[in-house]
Amino acid sequence: MEVPPVSIALEKLNVPHRIFRHETPVTSLEKAASDRGQRPSQVVRSILFRITEGEFALVLMAGPGQISWKILRKILGRSRITMASDEEVLSVTGYKIGTVGPFGLLKQARVLIEAGVLKEEEVSIGSGMRDTAVILKSADLRLALKDAEVVSLTETEEQSQQ
Repeated sequence: MEVPPVSIALEKLNVPHRIFRHETPVTSLEKAASDRGQRPSQVVRSILFRITEGEFALVLMAGPGQISWKILRKILGRSRITMASDEEVLSVTGYKIGTVGPFGLLKQARVLIEAGVLKEEEVSIGSGMRDTAVILKSADLRLALKDAEVVSLTETEEQSQQ
């Protein structure tokens, strides 16, 4: 059975992890979590944003959480950012949307870890292959992504009312 690219990258970094293969296609975040015996907040989404032409940021977001564009623009120091297109995701990460993980990227991208990701002891990330995930401890994820920035990208009640 083929080893997912993210698993290969983690093996090179000596990061303990395990591969989870879904028996049926993943159709939602909730299904992915349920199949893996996890809560939705343990499923980490890797979302690529285009900052400028040729400059990208990969945001790791816990579960169903919503990214505050206002906060993200402020952190990135740009008044205008966009989500990367399908083609840009493939050319920067080497992975198709829905399989993206933060390891083994083809091109340089600034990596931001939303603080909520690290609140979970164990998380699952994209493996680079459809219907397959990599499960690891969030502390190991943080150590492996030592250059990543941990940031808060969700608005509190009071921030959203300002």
